[in-house]
Amino acid sequence: MSSQPTGGAPPGPALPAPAVPVPRAPAPAGQAAGPPGEPPEESGPGLPARLRAQARTVPGGLRVVAGLLTVLIGAFGVVASFQMAERSAAAEDVLRRSQPLSADAAAVYRSLADANTAASSGFLAGGLEPAEVRERYDRDIATASRKLVTAAAATDGSAESAAEIAELSRLLPVYTARIEAARANNRQGLPLGGAWLRNANDLMQEKMLPAAERLYQAEKERLRTDYATAQGFPWAAVGLGVLTVGALGGVQHALYRRTNRRFNVGLLGATAACGTLLLWVAAGHTLASGALSQSYEGGVRSLNVLNDARISALKARGGENLTLVARGAVTVPQGRKFAGQDSYDVAYRAEMARLLGPADTGEKRGGLLGQALELADDPRGRDPVRDAADQAAEWRERHLKAREYDEAGDYDQALKRVIGAERDEATGASFDRLDAALEKALAHEQGEFERAAGDGGGALTGLVAGPLVLAVLGAAGAGTGIARRLAEYR
Repeated sequence: MSSQPTGGAPPGPALPAPAVPVPRAPAPAGQAAGPPGEPPEESGPGLPARLRAQARTVPGGLRVVAGLLTVLIGAFGVVASFQMAERSAAAEDVLRRSQPLSADAAAVYRSLADANTAASSGFLAGGLEPAEVRERYDRDIATASRKLVTAAAATDGSAESAAEIAELSRLLPVYTARIEAARANNRQGLPLGGAWLRNANDLMQEKMLPAAERLYQAEKERLRTDYATAQGFPWAAVGLGVLTVGALGGVQHALYRRTNRRFNVGLLGATAACGTLLLWVAAGHTLASGALSQSYEGGVRSLNVLNDARISALKARGGENLTLVARGAVTVPQGRKFAGQDSYDVAYRAEMARLLGPADTGEKRGGLLGQALELADDPRGRDPVRDAADQAAEWRERHLKAREYDEAGDYDQALKRVIGAERDEATGASFDRLDAALEKALAHEQGEFERAAGDGGGALTGLVAGPLVLAVLGAAGAGTGIARRLAEYR
């Protein structure tokens, strides 16, 4: 028989024991605490920290080195290609653009001066001028017009050159119209013809030839600029090349100390590619600069002096002719040197002094022709210059004889001594032979320039694409060499 408890509440279901709170451990520093009852989220260091940690390992360090070498080699190749492309383009401009433009500008000046000389020679002949004189004048005017068109098309927007070309193009038809007026009056025996000729000569001397001279100087300055660019040393490329080769050598040395392996084929190949490029850039520039220097010293300088000499001869001939045309009507104003003397004869003497040196020294190899003789570096260049100097000295002696007749009032004998058919006595014969000798010297020096300038440009052949190819090979070699060391850590 079961017993029952006495008193109290009847028995019920058992109640759970009260929960005892369990303290939570504090979240680690830098880690956000999650909601109660959930495990905290795990998070590692940030990306920069992980990269730094990886770089501290040997494989990570090798990857960094590979990346730096690739960037350095690539920069070397790009800079070398850019700088050599700039110098190659400038060398090509020297040969194909700026020097030909300089020669064209000189031809414009020379053609205008020669046309003015031919016009005065034809006027002195009286009546119908000789056919060969008229043909020479027409040829000079056509040459000047053609060269102006060529120069206008090739100035590349040069404001200075364009302004001079526009001025010459505007004045040329004005000049030819005045010459035609002089001819028309001269054929009729009217004294007004001489006034028209002097008026045309004033236009040529005071406006057209100065404009042609400024055009010539502007093109010579452009030529000097192209030379300076072509010969500028590629410091950036060479500096990067030295740094790149040094870095490759340093990496190989460090690997040797760590691995005790003497050679890394990939890095050796990269060093060879970069070293080859460095030597190529330095040697190519040195050869090109030397050839361009030769083209300037042995070609351009001689061409400039010879062009100046030919222009002086033409201006002297024009002054000599106009002395007879004016017959003393135009004299040097009072207060100036040589006041009262014939202006055109004074101009003649000034140009001959520039050509040969002062007359009172008796020097036959001075002035511009003396300079040209010093610059000529072979017999083919010296011989025509010597001939030109001899003809110029003969011309000056014959001119003095013609002036004696003119000042004595014997105009016909003076005229015969200047434009007569007696070539053994006329100054015109000496001038013609002088001009022919200078033309021969100019042709020789032009050939010397083209040969040397062509050699300079040729020395830069391949130095535009070549650096990029070698840079790719160098980067590939460096990457391959580092990859072989990385493979050892897998």
